Amino acid sequence: MLLSDLVATSDAVSSTRSRKAKVAAIATLLAAAAPEEVETVTAYLGGTLRQRRTGLGWRGLSGLPEPADVPTLTVLEVHEAFESIAALAGAGSQAARAAAVADLFGRATAAEQAWLRGVVTGAVRQGALDALVQEAVARAAGVPLTSVRRAAMLAGSTVRVTVAAMTGGEEALTGFGLEVGRPVLPMLASSAPDLAAALAKATGPAAEPVSVDVKLDGIRIQVHRDGDEVLVATRTLEDITARLPEVVAVARALPASRFVLDGEALALDEDGRPRPFQETASRTAQHAGVAVTPYFFDVLHHDGEDLLDAPGSARLAALDRLVPAEHRVPRLVTADPDAARFFLEDALRAGHEGVVVKNLAAPYDAGRRGAAWVKVKPVHTLDLVVLAVEWGSGRREGWLSNIHLGARDPASGAFVMLGKTFKGMTDEMLAWQTRRFLELETARSSYVVHVRPEQVVEVAFDGVQRSSRYPGGMALRFARVVRYRDDKAPHEADTVETVRGFL
Repeated sequence: MLLSDLVATSDAVSSTRSRKAKVAAIATLLAAAAPEEVETVTAYLGGTLRQRRTGLGWRGLSGLPEPADVPTLTVLEVHEAFESIAALAGAGSQAARAAAVADLFGRATAAEQAWLRGVVTGAVRQGALDALVQEAVARAAGVPLTSVRRAAMLAGSTVRVTVAAMTGGEEALTGFGLEVGRPVLPMLASSAPDLAAALAKATGPAAEPVSVDVKLDGIRIQVHRDGDEVLVATRTLEDITARLPEVVAVARALPASRFVLDGEALALDEDGRPRPFQETASRTAQHAGVAVTPYFFDVLHHDGEDLLDAPGSARLAALDRLVPAEHRVPRLVTADPDAARFFLEDALRAGHEGVVVKNLAAPYDAGRRGAAWVKVKPVHTLDLVVLAVEWGSGRREGWLSNIHLGARDPASGAFVMLGKTFKGMTDEMLAWQTRRFLELETARSSYVVHVRPEQVVEVAFDGVQRSSRYPGGMALRFARVVRYRDDKAPHEADTVETVRGFL
């Protein structure tokens, strides 16, 4: 397959807002890929290279050769070129890397050069999110979408599942199961503005009993144990086992030899109140730091039995048998709104964020956000993406200060601006974000630094109002920064629909 075919598809996906058209374009390209090309094509459709690191950045791509007139590069040739570049190290590697870049980009047309530069620097935003690719895979391979989604959830990788579906069909997809020791994407909670809305969303008109869990403000962890082997993974599936020995110790002390648990790790004060999130989050970046305590709220596997498809009530019963109360997230099972409200108030008094209302009949829908789990935080917050930053003035002169906030549009894969804020920033935060956003810079216009939409920030706000000033037709009222979320990727940011729910 020629790279030009993939670039043309990327452009087509980027230029339409129609989900149906995006899926059709991706499916056509996947169907045309040879078996040995599928993995690379799928990765490139998602705007990523298969190599974790190449040693290339904006600076190394600043002076490119004249583009080729005719497209000749194949997808596999591009992959092999980046493999060679990634392997360069030691004396003379800088010159060798520059020569390899000149050779690769010299064979690329102008459109291919622009796309290659974007994929190297993470700036490709054609909207081919995992959900779209999965729909396209189902269409191209002629397999049920539910089978593709479930396999991707269990494999933790749409790329792996695409290769399986395109080369082995539905039978190959059935080979993906829950595997102790291989993290799966965690189930996520949607949001509601208040407890009443959360109860209605989670249960519907039946008003059945629900589990109301305390919402801890910690590190999301997934803990796998197989005999003496323990794995601790983050919500992004990063292995942080070596950084959390206290979590490993708790896992090894539980009365089972094979299980998968979902929970949070939290730093506490001497009186048991939660410490600031930044102190807990620092443990994902380093071994030393404040001690954390694990609290678990779900179990996905227990001594040979997969529980993903079991109702929430059965999973909670298994959790209670396995994990002692001091390491379980506090919860209340009730159908009484008043009891749920008192429980929420107690959680807030204890210093926690709020609660998560959970449907007891629902299975564990890994990797997805739906109505089965609904979080309630009395102080409204959203996880948004920084799109640009303005230079400060007065006391903030020399620092990047006012950040432009964007919500995710699932249909296009783009981010929709909702407003700006410079509130809630400490001097330490201003210094950090100046360094961070200059690293992400893509362009400047007057006093505005435009950045790659990669940094997630949690903002608190008083409400959402209609506004013609921003493209989404709405704006946040009195937004202020709570913290930067390095534990979240841009595709996990809140959507335009979520924001619209606060109107």
